[in-house]
Amino acid sequence: MEKEWFTISVYSENNVGLLNRISGIFLKRHINIESLNVSKSEIEGVSKFTIVVYTTEKWTRNIVGQIEKQIEVIKAFFHTDEETIYQESVLFKIASNLLFDERQIQNIIKDNNSQIVTVARDFFVIAKSGRRNEINEMYDQLKPFGIMQFVRTGRISVSKEEMQITALLNEFYQDK
Repeated sequence: MEKEWFTISVYSENNVGLLNRISGIFLKRHINIESLNVSKSEIEGVSKFTIVVYTTEKWTRNIVGQIEKQIEVIKAFFHTDEETIYQESVLFKIASNLLFDERQIQNIIKDNNSQIVTVARDFFVIAKSGRRNEINEMYDQLKPFGIMQFVRTGRISVSKEEMQITALLNEFYQDK
């Protein structure tokens, strides 16, 4: 089987130690977590983990099965990039003199549909949301000018197909 990008979505109760156990599942299999985001979900009291890995479908299927064995996990899914709508966000901190002295910087900001979120005496900050490759391209364009700081979020995603997770969880919680 060929390696590809997978987004794993895990719906769980919000309990201490779950992240450690989930990361241990990847560690045991020597699979790197490329991106991780944890937030509240569309269901009250339920958290959603969004985990991105680059591996085979077989390994992804095995990992999802192991994750679902955790007591706090309600349901886990995996999708390919083609089956999801996803974004990452990034902040670039750049020396402020470049904003005025290097016309190319303004073109990079405009061409990448990014925005300046703050300007200070010594620096300015650019925000960009998009796919990983778009962010990487912008990083490569800004790197020659000097990036003072760079930070990116983990992937956030929704599936293109209807998930029925809300109905599943409502049913689950009504039974309790």
